[in-house]
Amino acid sequence: MSYTVSQLKRTSFVALGAAVALGAITASAIPASADEGHRQDAEAKHVLLISVDGLHQKDLDWYVKNHPSSSLAALVDHGTSYTHAQTPVPSDSFPGMVGQFTGGNPGTTGIYYDDTYNRALLPAGTTDCKNATPGTEVALTEAADQDPLALDAGQGLGGLPASILNMTGHPETLLNPASLPVDPATCKPVYPHQYLKVNTVFEVAKSAGLTTAWSDKHPAYEILNGPSGKGVDDLFTPEINSTAPAPFTGDWTKDNAATQQYDGYKVQAVVNEIGGKDHSGTHAAAVPAIFGMNFQSVSTAQKLPTSDGLTGGYLAGGTVPGPLLSKALDYVDASIGKLESALSTTGHTKDTTIILSAKHGQSPMDPNQLTRVPDSTIIDGLNEAWKAAHPGSSDLVAFSTDDDIMQLWLADHSQGAAQFAKDYLTSHSAAGNDISTTAKTVATSGLSTVYAGSEVATYFGTKASDARYPDILGIAQTGIVFTGGTSKIAEHGGASADDRDVPLVISGDTHDKARTVNSTVETTQIAPTILKTLGLNPNKLQAVQREGTKALPQH
Repeated sequence: MSYTVSQLKRTSFVALGAAVALGAITASAIPASADEGHRQDAEAKHVLLISVDGLHQKDLDWYVKNHPSSSLAALVDHGTSYTHAQTPVPSDSFPGMVGQFTGGNPGTTGIYYDDTYNRALLPAGTTDCKNATPGTEVALTEAADQDPLALDAGQGLGGLPASILNMTGHPETLLNPASLPVDPATCKPVYPHQYLKVNTVFEVAKSAGLTTAWSDKHPAYEILNGPSGKGVDDLFTPEINSTAPAPFTGDWTKDNAATQQYDGYKVQAVVNEIGGKDHSGTHAAAVPAIFGMNFQSVSTAQKLPTSDGLTGGYLAGGTVPGPLLSKALDYVDASIGKLESALSTTGHTKDTTIILSAKHGQSPMDPNQLTRVPDSTIIDGLNEAWKAAHPGSSDLVAFSTDDDIMQLWLADHSQGAAQFAKDYLTSHSAAGNDISTTAKTVATSGLSTVYAGSEVATYFGTKASDARYPDILGIAQTGIVFTGGTSKIAEHGGASADDRDVPLVISGDTHDKARTVNSTVETTQIAPTILKTLGLNPNKLQAVQREGTKALPQH
């Protein structure tokens, strides 16, 4: 059976025998058999996965109803819609994407966010590992790039951004080793793929002699290579948080038109791959068995208050997309149309299954529910309270990740310290502002539930000795976004319905009519479904073995 969050809370999994610092499966542990005997049961030769980050099931329903002749409507009309699909918690990009390609939740994969803390690893740049103190940030973001401000992450391409398709398909070469955490056992940097505890669908496909590709938003997505480091043949990862060219200001996410331009590079990369080329379109390559991309355009249109002269987010009530978001949905729909056209032109419509989903949703959908709360003020107050109660102590919070969830890693990893933090958070109010920037105060630090210490380990279904999970997990109240200022009107990462209720559609030319599955499923079930579709064995995935993740119900 697949695991819901409530089941994870009640389940204690058997450890995989990984190293304490890395918790990673070695490449030798990945089954190497060709698995060709299973391919006779393949439903398709290719699986094209499309992740529209931020997209809710409600958004898809609205768009299809109002655009019945759209590409999105065609996917629904020729596929199975799982109308109650949920992402992992936290509903962040990294656990969301990793879950779709491994079949595992954070307690299994070891991936709790894209920017976290590990109590067993050493700080980046450490060279004297014998005398270093464990505990460090693990930033699988643009911070790991050789050049975080460059679209090519520091590869040095001339003529950017027009030349970006010439970016390498091996982005691990663009990571800065000095920015990566250090393994105390080897005193070497830990690359993202080494940090992942379990294998990926890409590795299983590769062991069967198949070709793989993917396009995403940071070079750190080389984590999808899996512990072997070799799962994805062609991995295209232009840096989304790099500086966008004029006329834009800031990175590509600060203007929705810029985000669409950025997404367009990945669309072209996938079109090239459909056409029997690598992502650059300059070298012949087999059409991948597993490939696809993520879109950012919907996500930024949900988060930006205004962009390109249009209001972002949803209209009051949270059911109808506003003008900026409607435009972004149109862009994604047109882009999917391009991919479908490429499949048709190359004769791959009949042998390709398309899976549409999202790494995460976005919260709140209703702008009237928004309350922005500066998390720094809350953390400062907690640190001061700790030092007042423990004279001579330093700050209690060693690291935090707060979007519309609160994850705190404490300098004191004791149950007593975690309980102190929980008591503080649940007994103090916090100041914030609403959609109109009017000041308001929220109770219990803007949190509805707070888990502390061993409660967090139980929530995630991991051992108390796990070096990765946060000491404090705070589930935000509806509409709370932890942010200073007024630059965003929504976020993701939390556990609310707006964060987790995403579309999941499996569509293909062999599907003669629309079908609907109303039972609750999880996006982690995409991983075994991909392998099953290709005639491969889902039990080759270690997370599937550990969690019992099932392929999606028959479509």
